[in-house]
Amino acid sequence: MKKTGLVTFLWSLAILTNAQKADLSKSDMVKLDFNILATNKEKINNKDATVMPAYEQLIKDAERALKFKAVSVMDKTDVPPSGDKHDYMSIGPYWWPDPSKPGGVPYIRKDGEVNPEVKNFSDKENMPKLCENVYVLSLAYYFSGDEKYAKHAGKLIKVWFLDSATAMNPNLKFGQAIKGVTDGRAEGLIEVRHFIFLLDGVELLKNSENFKEGKQKKLRKWMAAFLTWMETSKIGIDEREAKNNHGVWYDATALALANFTGDKELADKIVKRATDRLDAQMDDKGYFPLELERTTSLHYTAFILDAFTIIAQLSENTSTNFWTAKTKSGKSLEKGYEALFPYLTGAKEWTWKQIKPFTMSNSYQLLWKASTKYNCTSCKEIIRKSANGYEQMLINLL
Repeated sequence: MKKTGLVTFLWSLAILTNAQKADLSKSDMVKLDFNILATNKEKINNKDATVMPAYEQLIKDAERALKFKAVSVMDKTDVPPSGDKHDYMSIGPYWWPDPSKPGGVPYIRKDGEVNPEVKNFSDKENMPKLCENVYVLSLAYYFSGDEKYAKHAGKLIKVWFLDSATAMNPNLKFGQAIKGVTDGRAEGLIEVRHFIFLLDGVELLKNSENFKEGKQKKLRKWMAAFLTWMETSKIGIDEREAKNNHGVWYDATALALANFTGDKELADKIVKRATDRLDAQMDDKGYFPLELERTTSLHYTAFILDAFTIIAQLSENTSTNFWTAKTKSGKSLEKGYEALFPYLTGAKEWTWKQIKPFTMSNSYQLLWKASTKYNCTSCKEIIRKSANGYEQMLINLL
């Protein structure tokens, strides 16, 4: 059994929820399908053997999540340039000291190579873990009805977002700073993509006595303030105008926040913007040239498709169906899927640069979505052939 703990759970959940994700880091999660959740909750209530192993794994992970202590932006030892620890801060992962310069500054870029100094800034470590644990606890509460899971999830949310003594300020002015170059960059905004999944958890908590409407209103207010900062600040605007996967993840995150805060007009605008973005970023063959330039180009191709797929899921609450939308030049999300899949099946060999091995499980969510949204008759079989023993058991949930 190769997968354990949360990683095992995330794979089992990907099947349990008919959802998708690019498993590109330990803290990326699937975007939930609430209709499928409701169906599987009924199966769990009926002790259906097809879902019980995955449910039991979820409960085990939720029990571990109960031991995760509340974290906050106040936990970091270094103070941001603002002098206010309530401001989130991280440093650019691919930037390293320049050995030819005194003190190594300004830092230089090494694409795909992560500087271990990133671990010195606990916000970047703690925030995804917070989102992971809220997500797991919320699912355990939803399926089991046990308030202890909702209570701890509510506590984690309260400490990070709502308590005046510990709350993060609703901005990301100091994300992915580069020593000797800048205090913060637009690229830092991609770190808050985890809010997408945290908000899925919040949706599951809405009927809990431990996460009453008062807390929900406060969180909506916080998210609305953050969304306003995203849409109006120079850093936010710069990230919104990014021509690669960063711009797509910006739209996915902003769309999740717009849906959560009830801004339907902005949500419609974002989906239309994402359609234009797809037209600009995809070539006529369905590839994404700027992702192909990366040193881990297959990784980033899956990553950008994951972001567009999340937009498609979120578009179901808007006036545009991104699953079937065609751009001005005839491009579509389906075309991106069709371009990638021959490399997943082995029909074609990936010829662009990929300095790290691509893990096949990173594509399972895309294959699964293709089987349900684009009538890919071979996609489930591809998963079955490449999955390990424990995954084979979970695939029975399909």
